[in-house]
Amino acid sequence: MMNEIFELQYALDTFYFLMCGALVMWMAAGFAMLEAGLVRSKNTTEILTKNIALFAVACTMYMICGYAIMYGGDIFLSSITGDGATGAEEPATYAPSADFYFQVVFVATAMSIVSGSVAERMKLWAFLAFAVVMSGFIYPMEGSWTWGGNSVFGMYTLGDLGFSDFAGSGIVHLAGASAALAGVLLLGARKGKYGANGSINAIPGANLPMATLGTFILWLGWFGFNGGSVLATASVESANAVAVVFMNTNAAASGGLIGALIVARIMFGKADLTMALNGALAGLVAITAEPSTPTALQATLFGAMGGVLVVFSIITLDKLKIDDPVGAISVHGVVGLLGLLLVPLTNDGSSFFGQLIGAATIFVWVFGSSLVVWSILKATMGIRVSEEEEFSGVDISECGMEAYPEFVSSKS
Repeated sequence: MMNEIFELQYALDTFYFLMCGALVMWMAAGFAMLEAGLVRSKNTTEILTKNIALFAVACTMYMICGYAIMYGGDIFLSSITGDGATGAEEPATYAPSADFYFQVVFVATAMSIVSGSVAERMKLWAFLAFAVVMSGFIYPMEGSWTWGGNSVFGMYTLGDLGFSDFAGSGIVHLAGASAALAGVLLLGARKGKYGANGSINAIPGANLPMATLGTFILWLGWFGFNGGSVLATASVESANAVAVVFMNTNAAASGGLIGALIVARIMFGKADLTMALNGALAGLVAITAEPSTPTALQATLFGAMGGVLVVFSIITLDKLKIDDPVGAISVHGVVGLLGLLLVPLTNDGSSFFGQLIGAATIFVWVFGSSLVVWSILKATMGIRVSEEEEFSGVDISECGMEAYPEFVSSKS
């Protein structure tokens, strides 16, 4: 009887894990639609190519070496036969290969964050070369120090210092934004974004309906992102935990959108759709570090804090002439840090010191190593398209086709 109960629990938890992984995989479509909507029409095909190609590269590199680096041992090969260990002392209540699938879509998410920040002026193949290193080495290394439970360079364990990141505000989102920031600093701004007199010129996206669709897809996929991180659902305790995580995830997204929309109305006198979209995503990032312990009201307030912060962050980065076409560094980096710092307010198993040390470790490692890789790529193959290619649009120069060939291009 106990064996039958275990088999049923194993089957349910494995199925739940896989379905949550599928939802997170669907977030790749959300990133693709969001970014395609926020760039100009002449750069649409290239940004879509980057998004679908990075997903394949990330999955392959994480299979080859990333998962083993992050969790230790020859895990992937043994998980094919279903008898591999995940490093835990007790057997998992789900298939090890399901764990690999759930983890691999997380590394793809981290890489997706980078693509929007470097949009409209980066060479496609330079970006994909970086994706190889990011998903095969940079992300797995910081993941091994956090979720993997390994000591940082043999010195200390972040968990022992009071660091906690339930679903990845820091491990996934701050990491992706740190890599993006390094690339943007070396890449420079888009032509015409900043005037010689210090003016900031808006470069509107080509398709706001598509950007809105992308945000809704990400909102939906986030239930798998946070909900799947409970790691189980086949018991009363875990089922209740999943329900709380879903509730708080949705509450934070709503709070983030409302917060950003109100701030944008106060500052600009208009209901800025792009700020509202980024506000919803900021709310989701803010709650990702700890969606299981806040009340619904607390989750809404945390999300609102993220929504308010992201508006000011986007404006500040523009003033610093850090050109991020989709606001990804603000949404995932600045608000990712906020999410980590909010954890001790509801989770007494963490500490502000531990959260700061963890955030600093993630940022220094990912930003520093990414800066080295971007610099090597810049010195060898180059990372930026020519001025002429940028003016004409990277769709033609990088992909040889336009996303909207029936329309006359403005070339602006």
